Amino acid sequence: MTRHARELDAARIADPHLRESYERCRQLNAEYGKTYYLATLLLPPEKRPYVHALYGFARYADEIVDDLQSTLTDEQKAEWLGAWGQAFLDDIERGWSDDPVCMAVVDTVHRWSIPREHFIAFLHSMTMDLTVTEYRTYDDLYEYVYGSAAVIGLQMVPILEPSSPEAYARATDLGVAFQLANFIRDVGEDLDRGRVYLPLDELAEFGVTRADLDKRVATPAIRAALAEQVARVRMLEERSRPGIDMLHPASRDCINAARVLYCGIVDEVERQDYDVFTRRA
Repeated sequence: MTRHARELDAARIADPHLRESYERCRQLNAEYGKTYYLATLLLPPEKRPYVHALYGFARYADEIVDDLQSTLTDEQKAEWLGAWGQAFLDDIERGWSDDPVCMAVVDTVHRWSIPREHFIAFLHSMTMDLTVTEYRTYDDLYEYVYGSAAVIGLQMVPILEPSSPEAYARATDLGVAFQLANFIRDVGEDLDRGRVYLPLDELAEFGVTRADLDKRVATPAIRAALAEQVARVRMLEERSRPGIDMLHPASRDCINAARVLYCGIVDEVERQDYDVFTRRA
């Protein structure tokens, strides 16, 4: 018996079709989310399948949106995402899905009483990613980040068994920190996709425009602007830390490892002197 089969047994997932769906989600998480997949191994075996289901769902939708090799237009992707997302939300209502990925997610949602609203917010942000290419203010960006990252943490909190409702607010902080760290690291890659995930008004305070970013040279002004973005990540990380101690003791090592790995991205950006164009942190 493989380790993955033992995890499903530990989670008391017996139905063969359901096991196949959980395994599919685990594979998606392993393929597209290697960093967090490794951190997930620090959870008790009976928790891992449920976390894989949530991350597998997010990865599946995200890869459809971001697939640069796809022949679909953004409009066609949005149409597909809308239909798939609505079918999933309907499946939550009826308590069962025939979709090979969503089957495990719907099961996880019902086992852990995860609010449907978190998935509505996630799907909204995925749709935004097909239509919005830049964000004027941090508040504008936060709308996207809340649905694309913060709600992933909120979905997970019930599985991690918090001792206080405050854990949800701190999970939001950590999820936002993770996403903002990725945005700072991936400025060059995002430009390749025609997108900027940094608040334009905050860049403007340092005299930086989108056209300056397009030149892909880490000027003193761009370095100063990125340093301000890094400071926000560190502030959110610091604010999130008490939330880890509010989780079940068996859940803390996983989240703490993810915190170190993801928030450590900005440390590497800093070591590279904020050159996010020629090297990837």
